[in-house]
Amino acid sequence: MRVVLYYAFGASGRAAADRLEECGDEVVRVDRSLGNEDDLTLLDGADVLVKTPGVPPDAQLVRAARERRVPVWSEVELGYRLLPGARFVGVTGTNGKTTTTALLGAIFEAAGRDVAVAGNIGLPLTSVRDAAWVVCELSSFQLEDVEAFACEVAVLLNLEPDHLDRYASVEDYRDAKLRIFERARFAVVPRSFPLGNSYDSATVIAFEASDTLPAEPLIRGAHNRENAAAATAAARAAGIQDAAIAEALRTFPGVPHRLELVATVGGVRFVNDSKATNVAAARRALDAYRDDPVHLILGGSLKGESFAPLAAAVGPGVRSIHLVGEAADELADALDGRPFDRDATLDRAVAHAFSEAVAGDVVLLSPACASYDQYDNFERRGDHFRALAHALPG
Repeated sequence: MRVVLYYAFGASGRAAADRLEECGDEVVRVDRSLGNEDDLTLLDGADVLVKTPGVPPDAQLVRAARERRVPVWSEVELGYRLLPGARFVGVTGTNGKTTTTALLGAIFEAAGRDVAVAGNIGLPLTSVRDAAWVVCELSSFQLEDVEAFACEVAVLLNLEPDHLDRYASVEDYRDAKLRIFERARFAVVPRSFPLGNSYDSATVIAFEASDTLPAEPLIRGAHNRENAAAATAAARAAGIQDAAIAEALRTFPGVPHRLELVATVGGVRFVNDSKATNVAAARRALDAYRDDPVHLILGGSLKGESFAPLAAAVGPGVRSIHLVGEAADELADALDGRPFDRDATLDRAVAHAFSEAVAGDVVLLSPACASYDQYDNFERRGDHFRALAHALPG
């Protein structure tokens, strides 16, 4: 019997602790709600420390575990070890992970494969009991502490600055992402991406948005065509035929909170892109609606990146800009004279944007920021936007 110190926040913490106990391990739970985050005596006798993604790598207990040579695993590492017979398709990148992961799940299902879709997409990997294949969305946080985790097919969609509130540099963020290729059989990467010599053991498969696909994807936007190209390349590497890939491309509707059309009120479309938690994602949303009159809602909690590239991407089609949350001041500075309204909250921003819109316009929530100043997560923010749109008169 192992003694597992489980440092946990959220649903993945509960799922993993339950699985460990099912396996007969003694689980010692650590959480700020228990008031034991700084109790280093908990490491006495511990065989391994498993931590959820929200626990930072410099947490005192984590640093002490490394100093004592107690192995530190992510929840994903644990989940992988609990599924020794499964083959993994891992998906990471700054943007597009959830859409590509869900699309790959649809492709595997169309091909009749026994597949589970898990990881950062919402279902903790440790909740998967049995599957021949696992399509796993992987954040940099989850990849920080892998040890044996290995993908049959590892996908990197893109890599742009993000999470600089957690990482000391873009290079540190990049290094965490690239751990997906350790022990991978196939590495699916953007054609322009310099993979380097560290992953020569993997067969590299390049993709780009202009690749010929078995069918045109249903989901909108140039960035989603790039996601579809990555999914197609990964599915082919996993041995799936083009007929199944084409079926999924034609029918996959996208996922909630990613350019999700949630309502049409008086001819005004309301698009929920709450998952756009960084500048690059918001720029992709603006590109997807570049031919439409847009009323743009921006803001939320800060992540340490510059808003200048976002301001440069705001074209003439953006008819009004509505700033909310903690980031409003920095966004206002970046807009540099471009007209905007400080609406502070999503309630006010939606009502204000709707009052300025006419039939044919789009009210686009694409915040370019995290949600933690006003919401528990981006899903709560997107759900609130949906509810506000549905409540509008007309």
